[in-house]
Amino acid sequence: MDNFQLLNIPQIPKGTIDAVLDTDTYNEVDDQFALAYMLRSEERINCRAIYAAPFTSHHADTPAEGMEKSYQEILNVLRLCGREEMAKNSYRGATAYLPNEQTPVLSDAVHDLVARAHEYTEDAPLYVVAIGAITNVASALLVDPGIAKKIVVIWLGGHALHWEHNREFNLMQDIAAARVVMRSGVPMVLLPCSGVVSAFTVSVPELRQWLSDANPLCDYLVDIVAQFEARVAKGKPWVKAIWDVTAVAWLLNDGECFMQDRIIKAPLPEYSHSYTENAFEHSIRYVWNIKRNALFADLFEKLRR
Repeated sequence: MDNFQLLNIPQIPKGTIDAVLDTDTYNEVDDQFALAYMLRSEERINCRAIYAAPFTSHHADTPAEGMEKSYQEILNVLRLCGREEMAKNSYRGATAYLPNEQTPVLSDAVHDLVARAHEYTEDAPLYVVAIGAITNVASALLVDPGIAKKIVVIWLGGHALHWEHNREFNLMQDIAAARVVMRSGVPMVLLPCSGVVSAFTVSVPELRQWLSDANPLCDYLVDIVAQFEARVAKGKPWVKAIWDVTAVAWLLNDGECFMQDRIIKAPLPEYSHSYTENAFEHSIRYVWNIKRNALFADLFEKLRR
């Protein structure tokens, strides 16, 4: 993993593409939106597999518990979307974070990603949308570094480069994994949280206006955000960032309709919760602006189907 290779900069794909989603689905309330959005964008995205990512929070005391709860929530969202057949392509991921930058955490998700990646090529890659701690993806790259030429990683993680620190949930849970992925030279799109994606917010009244009573999926999504609001806002003005939708949306961003990005030299996440900018010779795409209204319009229209 010490030999960096300059790979192609990811381009917005044309036509229908194959993708997998790596998600800590039970951690908050935004992964459910992202998973449903990918499934409801079938005219553009063939969702080939779904991987449960580990997390620890007030919902889960250990990464293993967080992963299992995420796996069960994946199955719940599949049922609400009427896509139960995807359960056979949904896999449990890591039960722990990387112990270091050389040792993978093996799981069904890792084995599937490694095997699945070999069905693709550098010219026609598999798109890996990662919206949690990036343990599963890093483990797959450690198991088989050659898959870096066959996949494109789209990761929502870390904060904007101009942010005062890099203590972002997805990143800080497994900094070793983020460093492995960035060192691998895999073609990558990075969506920073605070300072960029944090603008993608919605209120409960807006969700109710556009989604309530449309279908069971929409009612569930409104309900989980309303419950989240009741717990954290306690009657004060409040909006929720639906972060993870933006990573899926990059695959739909034809003509920069939903976001804008630029090419930068890959940065290296440090254990001190900072970035070393321009750390590598290889480059990545870095999203710097989200077109909030246009993206929510597309999201709401698809969820209401």
